[in-house]
Amino acid sequence: MLPLLQINNLCVDFVSGTDTTSALKNISVSVNRGEIVALVGESGSGKSVTALSILQLVPSPPAKYLSGEILFSENGKEVTDLLQRNRYEMQDIRGNKIGIIFQEPMTSLNPVLTCGEQVMEGILLHKKVSKADAKKQTIRWFEQVKLPDPEAMFSRYPHQLSGGQKQRVMIAIAMCCGPSLLICDEPTTALDVTVQKTILRLIRELQEQSGMGVIFITHDLGVVAEIADKAVVMYQGEIVEQNSVKEIFAAPRHPYTKALLACRPVNHKRGERLPVVSDFLEAASGVKIQEPRVTEVVPVIPPKNPVLLRVEHLSVLFPAKKTFFGKVLSYTRAVDDVSFEVCQGETLGLVGESGCGKTTLGRTLLRLIDPTNGKITYDGIDLTAKKREELLSLRKEIQIVFQDPYSSLNPRITIGAAIAEPMKVHGLLPTGRQRKDKVMELLEKVNLKAEHFNRYPHEFSGGQRQRIVIARALALGPSFIVCDESVSALDVSVQAQVLNLLNDLKKEFGFTVIFISHDLSVVRYISNRIMVMNKGKIVESGYADDIYFNPQSEYTRKLISSVPGSIVA
Repeated sequence: MLPLLQINNLCVDFVSGTDTTSALKNISVSVNRGEIVALVGESGSGKSVTALSILQLVPSPPAKYLSGEILFSENGKEVTDLLQRNRYEMQDIRGNKIGIIFQEPMTSLNPVLTCGEQVMEGILLHKKVSKADAKKQTIRWFEQVKLPDPEAMFSRYPHQLSGGQKQRVMIAIAMCCGPSLLICDEPTTALDVTVQKTILRLIRELQEQSGMGVIFITHDLGVVAEIADKAVVMYQGEIVEQNSVKEIFAAPRHPYTKALLACRPVNHKRGERLPVVSDFLEAASGVKIQEPRVTEVVPVIPPKNPVLLRVEHLSVLFPAKKTFFGKVLSYTRAVDDVSFEVCQGETLGLVGESGCGKTTLGRTLLRLIDPTNGKITYDGIDLTAKKREELLSLRKEIQIVFQDPYSSLNPRITIGAAIAEPMKVHGLLPTGRQRKDKVMELLEKVNLKAEHFNRYPHEFSGGQRQRIVIARALALGPSFIVCDESVSALDVSVQAQVLNLLNDLKKEFGFTVIFISHDLSVVRYISNRIMVMNKGKIVESGYADDIYFNPQSEYTRKLISSVPGSIVA
């Protein structure tokens, strides 16, 4: 019997004016019925271009297909080359015979249609059924993807659902017509580890029930270990290795595969320097590489270190329900009676699922959100008693690195101007020339180049933008930084570079950090102490290794067990 999908020698270039970029170079992959094949690699490796080419979703131009074929055999006998189908034929294939789950459900779902209407749309388009039958099928699919209260979910809009629930709606849309092949394009990248584990289990269950083939795109080999049968490792548009998942993990052959496995924090002792891809590739090419600097995270903060930040009985309430006239009927307790201390020079990890209140807590510490009750004392100064204009002088001391660097940078100004702006506002250096020199020095500190000064945010990768935001936070010489999910959406190799960078800068500048994340393996790696947050409360706190290796609360144990492919030394 023929494979369900066979890609042979696919070559794709992107042409822009006189510039040509090779996106795919002689890609050959096969997917059988009942098989999950993972495409693994960093951003820019060609994973998504490969998957989108199957459904002709890559615009041409700028894409130019130089050679190759994508053979699809739904019944194991008849074969069709998808690259040769016209757009009307592809409309019958998309969603009907081949389904796709996109990376970001909020941008993939239509905000003005209910979730039920969006699933019904595909059923009505591809199946000859009445609206009543389509609605019944939609509710059945909501049950299958384990959405709570499926009938109520039918009438809800995407903004009324959590990230995990939106992703389940996307799965229902992709599966509702019973496709033979399902393409999953990074469907769990930005989700909590607990939600991610649930979604991975759900995809595996649906695949086993229907016997369909699955192409699962990810940058995380830990996720591959959880779900896939076969792994195809891609690097710079080429396949560098493909084998069964068992073989890939037991005996990786290519240096790039070894690097992807090695750079995950879960595989390292706390604080030791994470290897990066370039280390492995340079070693393989015979280039002598320098011994990496060793970053030691002190296991216990010495008693002589004074308390820098003290939080006492902090609460933040948001209105949940209001009357027609605006009277508040009930509140959501985002932060509920939280107390803790942070010592000077310490890295305190704050971990929990989305909605637990960790971001609200981090922003409240900086008075970006006003507390409802409680007291925040920073270096002896009561921040809760200060008016907003009085806080301006303290902004130099307390900085934040936001989760999404692209949305926190102004797309209309160069990154040099963005980093220099806070220095100008606070009058740190008298002349533009001095500020420019300082910015160039900071760019070098975060492993960027001085010539990047005049470039705009869209000209950088996600990891580079995160470094730019870190440089901006360091521009004022702060003594305290809140890192809010600053590595959660990055490739594992880029994540390793940013974590190494934070450790190096912390050692050089001596600042104090609160590191917020939903991934306990990352928090354990970088932190001295950890606080675990759930539903606005701190449910457990202690030294990093104690929390990770000997958790006391059931909630912490659930977070740890959800880390994909855990290989804790």
